[in-house]
Amino acid sequence: MRGRILFVIGLGAGYVLGAKAGRQRYEQIASAADKVWNSPSVQKQRDEVQHFVETKAPKLVETATDAAGGALGKVTRRSRRGDHGTEIARPEDV
Repeated sequence: MRGRILFVIGLGAGYVLGAKAGRQRYEQIASAADKVWNSPSVQKQRDEVQHFVETKAPKLVETATDAAGGALGKVTRRSRRGDHGTEIARPEDV
């Protein structure tokens, strides 16, 4: 309960401080963020990250799918051995 009260107080303080800063300050912050986001060095890094994701994501998905399938296979084999789901698989056994 104490955490909720502190959260509501923080939310209220943030609202009041934000409202006092006003629209002009918001526009200044948004303009500065836009300049940084569209600067050549940040644009270059964004392009590199996008290229990395486009080239590596399919392999990552394949690896994750294979790992999940392998884990599922191990769990399925254990339950078919006659344990009938009564034994909990330990991480070192999977």
